[in-house]
Amino acid sequence: MKSQRATKSSTASPSAGPPRPEDERLPLGRTFAYGLQHVLTMYGGIIAPPLIIGTAAGLEQSEIGLLVAACLFIGGAATILQTIGVPFLGAQLPLVQGTSFASVATLVAIVNGEGGIQAAFGAVLAAALIGLGIAPFFAKIIRFFPPVVTGIVITTIGLTLMPVAANWAMGGNAKAPDYGSTSNIGLAAATLAIVLLLSKVGNAAISRLSILLAIVLGTVLAVFLGKADFSGVSEGPVVAFPTPFAFGLPTFELAAIISMTIVVLVILTETTADILAVGEIAGTKVDSKRIANGLRADMLSSAVAPVFNTFTQSAFAQNVGLVAITGIKSRFVVSAGGLILVILGVLPILGRVVTAVPTPVLGGAGVVLFGTVAASGIRTLAKVDYKDNMNLIIVATSIGFGMIPIAAPAFYDNFPAWFGTIFHSGISSAAVMAVLLNLLFNELKAGNRKDSSVFAAGPARMVREDELSGLEDGDYFQGGKLINRDGEEVPILPAGALAPAPEQDGPLPPR
Repeated sequence: MKSQRATKSSTASPSAGPPRPEDERLPLGRTFAYGLQHVLTMYGGIIAPPLIIGTAAGLEQSEIGLLVAACLFIGGAATILQTIGVPFLGAQLPLVQGTSFASVATLVAIVNGEGGIQAAFGAVLAAALIGLGIAPFFAKIIRFFPPVVTGIVITTIGLTLMPVAANWAMGGNAKAPDYGSTSNIGLAAATLAIVLLLSKVGNAAISRLSILLAIVLGTVLAVFLGKADFSGVSEGPVVAFPTPFAFGLPTFELAAIISMTIVVLVILTETTADILAVGEIAGTKVDSKRIANGLRADMLSSAVAPVFNTFTQSAFAQNVGLVAITGIKSRFVVSAGGLILVILGVLPILGRVVTAVPTPVLGGAGVVLFGTVAASGIRTLAKVDYKDNMNLIIVATSIGFGMIPIAAPAFYDNFPAWFGTIFHSGISSAAVMAVLLNLLFNELKAGNRKDSSVFAAGPARMVREDELSGLEDGDYFQGGKLINRDGEEVPILPAGALAPAPEQDGPLPPR
């Protein structure tokens, strides 16, 4: 009996509960197919920062290639850590990690200084360690992220990503002669049409792979149109492992570290928003412990990144949209995507194949992806109670505030650098405003008027006296029909219709 009890207890975990959506395991082939779809979705975004920063630092093409390979390798490793998780590290959610675009402007300013790229690596390392220390504090603010706040943030994530999709659809490179050409936009439109067509197909597997298949078919179409170039695939090494401190040891400059610490605060805010967003989309519980684990994985990855010649890591919002549109919530699918990124990082030839996917093709798919993120946020906002409160004002102000840097990118150019760093991101702008207004109106209720809701200003429900003249004692409404006291339905004429003549007997003629 003792051995039987021991066996039984060993198979049941005290923390065992209902299965989580993100723990679903798919067949191996489908797992890697969906994982590749995640890689293709974020590939343009993950390689953009090293290209921009490397060019600003005046690096050779081969050195920039080293930065790109490093960002793929570390991004993949960070994704595996975030999705699989170990004690205290990893949210165990379908979140793709990669080089953060939020740090690009600050890093470009640092590499243009006297310290060069070594100062940039030093600033990232120091700021990430600071972020690792304060990550648990950020996790404690989850109570200040009710649906009215998370809905705002998710909606804003989708809206702020739309310019990315539009830029991709136009060609991605504003200096290219065909940027914004009808051929580029036409290719993006064709890819979008393929996504919509495949989404309508009755086969569920094809519908869920619509983004990946559309990217492949869009690339094939681009080949026939002469807008895809695979000639560079064979150039360069086939295998290349990241070399620690390939550019020399990092240097530490106080001003650079302070600037990057501000960026890290923005990254923590955005990653928190992404964790909450993907938790909402997946329909799983996200508590402060899970957020803390996710932020620690984010910051540890960012601290290791400069050792292997890359920069701050964060969750990718566009992949949150992919989770929403495909309905594939398995974190192991994203882990497979992380493994693909690691392989791309050590096999540059595969990375060059993926790089050859035309940017307009990614733009066409991006319209659906990023729009889905916004739609998920709108769905969350639809669940919010707007009666007898100021939630409508919170939503209106926060989304409007978040759209300012998107509508007018130069809006904060004359503000202090630290202020611009925070609020130049529409996501962090909306998140900060939503949290502050939620505190002001919903947490600090002193001074709130009872009828402050915009809905309270509407007239009370009323019925005109002449509308009651046709009713008799005992009449009542049920299921939208007028019933008399004998239980018979009383015909209701449409507005403007003439009543039948008094001498007419029997039922009314059909309409």
